[in-house]
Amino acid sequence: MRSIGRGTTTLVTGASSGIGRAFAERIAADGGDLVLVARSADALTALADDLAQTHGIRAVAVAHDLDAPGAAAALAERLHTEGLRIDALINNAGLGIHGDLATQPLASITTQVTVNVTSLTELTALLLPGMLDRRRGAVVNVASTAAFQPLPHMSVYGATKAYVLSFSRALWRETRGTGVDVVAICPGATATPFFATAGDDASFGPRRTPDGVVDSALRGLRRGRPTVIDGAANAFSSRLAAVLPERVAIAVAERAMRPSRRA
Repeated sequence: MRSIGRGTTTLVTGASSGIGRAFAERIAADGGDLVLVARSADALTALADDLAQTHGIRAVAVAHDLDAPGAAAALAERLHTEGLRIDALINNAGLGIHGDLATQPLASITTQVTVNVTSLTELTALLLPGMLDRRRGAVVNVASTAAFQPLPHMSVYGATKAYVLSFSRALWRETRGTGVDVVAICPGATATPFFATAGDDASFGPRRTPDGVVDSALRGLRRGRPTVIDGAANAFSSRLAAVLPERVAIAVAERAMRPSRRA
């Protein structure tokens, strides 16, 4: 049964740009209705209006900060109040900060944990029961290739994405046979505004496109896979990290992320 596309409503977090925007555009082109969530109200409203007019779908813009206290519960309550039933959830909102833990402001550390972990988990927990009751739904969690090994100089970001990967895999098993599909999509470096916050030192290797990430995620969802790594090179390096001795894997990641590698 279709869980994303025509006849369904998908909530996309971090929808105003990058991978989230690419998901929204793909779903709208397939005839699916949307609830678009991000902090930037103007960009979000413009996107919702454009998708609705272009594809004849319903697109609701919800300006909402997932770093705020109780953000997920407040969002779920707003959806309930406005009568917006969510058939599929794409947890795309996230951020990373490049730099050593000891040099980072505490606010940047807690923001990464709140958005990448807390809000993602709470929003999934709040919306999943309705999907299970209807025996139809999908949860797509945007993890990262950073989830497969410790990431010196981005230790908090890497740890949050390892959480997203483990959480998604366990949830995939919990929902088997329920009509609800779960997948973790793990992109590597992707051409998005992510690096405006993380910094160019957070990028290693050529950047893939948001559309390519969406292709990989939706293909994995159709095939019932718990995890999808976007791109052959990313898949190879992530699987290699899993079999290397721990100290070697950490050293390789450290060399890739070391700020001094750029003159």
